[in-house]
Amino acid sequence: MLGMEPQAARAAELGPRTRAMLDAPIVPLLLRMAWPNVLVMLAQAATGIIETWWVAKLGNDALAGMALVFPGFMMMQMLSAGALGGAISSAVARAIGAGRRDDADALVVHALVINVALATVFAVVVLAFGPQIYTALGGRGGSLSAALQYSNVVFAGIVLLWVMNGLASVVRGTGNMLVPALVVCAGVVVLIPLSPILIFGLGPLPALGIAGGGFAVLAINAAGVAILAWYILSGRNLARFRLMRLQWAFFRDILAVGAIAIVSTLQTNVVVLSTTAMVGAFQGPDAVAGYGTGARLEYLLIPLVFGLGAPLVALVGTNVGAGNGTRALRIAFTGGAIAFVMTEAIGLAAAFHPRAWLGLFGHDPAMLATGSAYLAAVGPFYGFFGLGLALYFASQGAGKLAWPLLAGFLRMLIAVGGGYLVLRVTGSAAWLFGAVAAGMLLYGIMVTAAVGSGSWFRGAPRYGVPKNSRSASYVSSGASSGMK
Repeated sequence: MLGMEPQAARAAELGPRTRAMLDAPIVPLLLRMAWPNVLVMLAQAATGIIETWWVAKLGNDALAGMALVFPGFMMMQMLSAGALGGAISSAVARAIGAGRRDDADALVVHALVINVALATVFAVVVLAFGPQIYTALGGRGGSLSAALQYSNVVFAGIVLLWVMNGLASVVRGTGNMLVPALVVCAGVVVLIPLSPILIFGLGPLPALGIAGGGFAVLAINAAGVAILAWYILSGRNLARFRLMRLQWAFFRDILAVGAIAIVSTLQTNVVVLSTTAMVGAFQGPDAVAGYGTGARLEYLLIPLVFGLGAPLVALVGTNVGAGNGTRALRIAFTGGAIAFVMTEAIGLAAAFHPRAWLGLFGHDPAMLATGSAYLAAVGPFYGFFGLGLALYFASQGAGKLAWPLLAGFLRMLIAVGGGYLVLRVTGSAAWLFGAVAAGMLLYGIMVTAAVGSGSWFRGAPRYGVPKNSRSASYVSSGASSGMK
């Protein structure tokens, strides 16, 4: 490259994918990068919706029982596929991009150890304290019994979900989005007939009731583990299984990125779980069924935004690292605008026509009344939740997460603390849902204001990558995620 201008020499060193991240039109680039992730996350979220639809035919107690278990199960999905999953993909991608193939192989084993350990902790807690947990969330009588029947099956095998998502994240880290998407979507297709067969019985197969739905979920997760493990063991994947002595450096490479993502995921779930508990305590199991059914729609927003999240981390991190701050902000707000439009459209449709969604799962008057009240109050503010979450991912790419995390904690304070106070004073769930809506509004506005005010560029963030340093190569953690 002797005689070339510095900028020209630098451009010549960049691969076509990196050049596109720095120069290509933003909207087509974002959408092209996002759709496989959206597909996977929606497919996994759909497992809960399919299960709920069939279980609802067992009666309102079963539907309320599912409402008690669903937030915890969705938290497992979000942690294993979104929070830890993104960290695993990022670590593998960066190792491959830096030419450290042995490190990429080592990360496979370390990722599985982390996922198995976390799955075991959650399984032990829920199996040991399930009755207390679901009673605290408002479970009583038949609804509590149904919740325990389903939860005991699902959480006894929850390690299968974590391992499947861990393996899928390893594959995505190599740049292969299609194989994990095909495996997860095929599992959802199988779940559609398998779930009712195990719930209601068919021929010699006995009816297992609500527990049958749990066994169906475990079956498709086990199949996913087998297929993805075979794919990696066959040598088709760039990152392969390699037995080695476990090293803290590899655990740190994953957890340094995943820990903050876990906090954001827990914030969302604390709001839903706490609201479920308050509705149950003040309104009873039928109201829990209505709120839980309505909140399922809120959970479907998260996969949509997660799908945009990985591209936003990569694009913003790359452009900030390259000194293209103006383009980084354009990318962030473009992604935020797309997220706002998608989630707000869903929220408004649900607010004006709540029974179009709720009626899919049941027709009990109390369930419909509570679910309609929730969607009418909170649905119009879904867009602000989507906007804030998208800008959280963009902030992760910029390495500036203080304001999004603070906004998340304030959202929790308003929704949970404020909701409890107004519910104590009024006894009306409508006021509680108003507090939940106010928390979403504040979250979106606060993160938007912080990013727009230039919070990313205050101080002196380090985006350089020292040579020969495994840990330092993860400073700009999002730049390679899902793109190598």
